[in-house]
Amino acid sequence: MEEVIVTPYNPDWKDEFNREKAKIESALKGLDVHIEHIGSTSVMGLGSKPTIDMMAGVLSLEEVDEYYIENLAGIGYEYVVKPEFPERLFFRRGQWRAGTHHLHVYKVQGQQWNDQILFREYLKNHPDTRDQYYSLKKVLESKFKHDRVAYTNGKADFIREVIRKAKLDTELES
Repeated sequence: MEEVIVTPYNPDWKDEFNREKAKIESALKGLDVHIEHIGSTSVMGLGSKPTIDMMAGVLSLEEVDEYYIENLAGIGYEYVVKPEFPERLFFRRGQWRAGTHHLHVYKVQGQQWNDQILFREYLKNHPDTRDQYYSLKKVLESKFKHDRVAYTNGKADFIREVIRKAKLDTELES
């Protein structure tokens, strides 16, 4: 299992996302798909594990059938069945618990899709919160160096709180 290593922000992450986005769009050709760079690597100035997180929004998860799953496998994305998350399809590139790229497929404009966007945009627009998140990640890195699951779980409350604040902000703007 790969160690949890949180590195400073790398501007190459954006280029890596753009390269992968083109491959994924090709693999999902025929679907009405929207692809977004999400997670910490999508936020300028935020340190992260160097895993490129992406999401593809489709009209219905059922559209991503065996044909598309095989197309994604052809570009290195392994489908990982996660029955505990029925509103998401998950694909990983790289080794188990040490993936280099993660692709989350959601219903476009569904709650999970919207929450991912809200979280990313809030961090982009609130550098103080972005910096708090980075500090939390560094603490969790030192505490859970060899336990990616515990590291991820340690961020959950912070992420939920940011999404809650982002939703309040959007309600106030409406």
